[in-house]
Amino acid sequence: MFEPNMLLAAMNNADSNNHNYNHEDNNNEGFLRDDEFDSPNTKSGSENQEGGSGNDQDPLHPNKKKRYHRHTQLQIQEMEAFFKECPHPDDKQRKQLSRELNLEPLQVKFWFQNKRTQMKNHHERHENSHLRAENEKLRNDNLRYREALANASCPNCGGPTAIGEMSFDEHQLRLENARLREEIDRISAIAAKYVGKPVSNYPLMSPPPLPPRPLELAMGNIGGEAYGNNPNDLLKSITAPTESDKPVIIDLSVAAMEELMRMVQVDEQLWKSLVLDEEEYARTFPRGIGPRPAGYRSEASRESAVVIMNHVNIVEILMDVNQWSTIFAGMVSRAMTLAVLSTGVAGNYNGALQVMSAEFQVPSPLVPTRETYFARYCKQQGDGSWAVVDISLDSLQPNPPARCRRRASGCLIQELPNGYSKVTWVEHVEVDDRGVHNLYKHMVSTGHAFGAKRWVAILDRQCERLASVMATNISSGEVGVITNQEGRRSMLKLAERMVISFCAGVSASTAHTWTTLSGTGAEDVRVMTRKSVDDPGRPPGIVLSAATSFWIPVPPKRVFDFLRDENSRNEWDILSNGGVVQEMAHIANGRDTGNCVSLLRVNSANSSQSNMLILQESCTDPTASFVIYAPVDIVAMNIVLNGGDPDYVALLPSGFAILPDGNANSGAPGGDGGSLLTVAFQILVDSVPTAKLSLGSVATVNNLIACTVERIKASMSCETA
Repeated sequence: MFEPNMLLAAMNNADSNNHNYNHEDNNNEGFLRDDEFDSPNTKSGSENQEGGSGNDQDPLHPNKKKRYHRHTQLQIQEMEAFFKECPHPDDKQRKQLSRELNLEPLQVKFWFQNKRTQMKNHHERHENSHLRAENEKLRNDNLRYREALANASCPNCGGPTAIGEMSFDEHQLRLENARLREEIDRISAIAAKYVGKPVSNYPLMSPPPLPPRPLELAMGNIGGEAYGNNPNDLLKSITAPTESDKPVIIDLSVAAMEELMRMVQVDEQLWKSLVLDEEEYARTFPRGIGPRPAGYRSEASRESAVVIMNHVNIVEILMDVNQWSTIFAGMVSRAMTLAVLSTGVAGNYNGALQVMSAEFQVPSPLVPTRETYFARYCKQQGDGSWAVVDISLDSLQPNPPARCRRRASGCLIQELPNGYSKVTWVEHVEVDDRGVHNLYKHMVSTGHAFGAKRWVAILDRQCERLASVMATNISSGEVGVITNQEGRRSMLKLAERMVISFCAGVSASTAHTWTTLSGTGAEDVRVMTRKSVDDPGRPPGIVLSAATSFWIPVPPKRVFDFLRDENSRNEWDILSNGGVVQEMAHIANGRDTGNCVSLLRVNSANSSQSNMLILQESCTDPTASFVIYAPVDIVAMNIVLNGGDPDYVALLPSGFAILPDGNANSGAPGGDGGSLLTVAFQILVDSVPTAKLSLGSVATVNNLIACTVERIKASMSCETA
């Protein structure tokens, strides 16, 4: 039994536990006070009795000296080993350990408590030492960096960085200001060449005293965000087909293929003087996509041509959305494949079926684009010919695109000797064209804008262009002809991108937001802005596009020859500023001499201004002609001419689209009809994509386009006088 004095001693010991047992010295871990564990059964022959000080004596027994037990080496080793495996033994483990080591469970408990405290203190000392070393290292690094920054200078402006005296944002603004000063100088030089007047006359050239305010017109702010962010974009509302739609798509495609094969034939019952008999068509093809919607007009045309391309390559172009939209860039402003239901059999496109969306255009902001959602089906016929057909799927969309739907439209491709093919094209659509401007109504209604003749003419011209890319027997006798094969390909690829960019930027696509400027003296100049960000093929910043379309009583061929001729360029091109334009190199890419890519040099009349290079592509066919050009960097063009990658050459194309008005009795000399001419410019007005457009920038571009139009009219009227 425990005596009362022993119980009180144990209680006093618990209150002073930390003082008696939490020692850092490893030698103390084996000492325990005897009066804590003193019982008849705990006497040990290994006791080490020591005399204590007055502070160590029991207050209830002042004459009794404290005795301490020192654990044996074996006991310590066993508890050390057990501690490594289990630092927190439970009651059962402590009792088992005490029996094995001939100790009391309370002795074992306090030994483990002290051991844990000792390990914790050891770890804390180690961590503190490590943190002090890291802190000292960081302090030294900080001092070293401060000393380096104190002696640093700005790489752009050459002044002191003064990081310690200004905020980080202020420092970044100083760097940006230095860069903008260089950019303003460069833009000023370019603009001066465009307008031919001193820089000080135009707000764009020198920074105004106040930040430019955003352009606010009656129709709202110009432009919007980057290209394609218009919330009214119809193509964005089109979704891919569901699983339940696929059987319907297959049935429609098979029926459309049968319809196309009948439509391409010379059938006098269907085609009367090349005009589709609508009543006979309805009797012959009762199936299809249903009756014509109210307010829609039917457009049907058929055209054939022999082209210089293998039939297999033509099929590949039509079934690859990227190649298709590139070849027909003058008509297809955007296109995408939404689903592939079949890739074909036997390693070719026989039986291939795709679901697509596309936007068809006329290169003018006055003609609304035609958005369609359709299936494209390819099949090889029994005689070895190939057919590719489109059929609208508008009925499968909850909100079908407005304005246009395609009945069975496409082409039959027949193989001919020597790599030629015969292409017979049928275009059959139902369209709501009430939004077309009066200037283009006749051209559109007669099928000249979107008909089969236009598709075939573009294909024929592009086949000739591709043949010139692959040509190897280039004559080196003519001056200026590029004979380097890699250089030819790089230059043609660069020119191709220039044409695509021009066509995509001049149409009335629902992805665009055009604003009409009124009271300018020119025919409805339309402007829009686009943000160019992270595009290696276009300079970064705010790009202002301006376009206008007008009728001129001159045949398209005469207008085309005038605009593409470098000898008459200074009559309309303000950019040349009276300088002499000289053709340095060219690549012919078709039978017509007007189809070529040229590299022009403008020798400035002012000796203080440096000469510049212009990349120009001119192309023509019976349905449309283009003269498209862009200033290019001399160093970049040298890389391209040596076969370098043209994708990183920054371009902002400008130019002209020349279309026949479709009326032979329009008053043009010779009875060839007049021309519908679209003039378009793209100008970088600010190199910062987040900048706001100033009124001065719009005024400068508006003056540029108005002056160009007046010069063209004056020159052409002199020719026809």
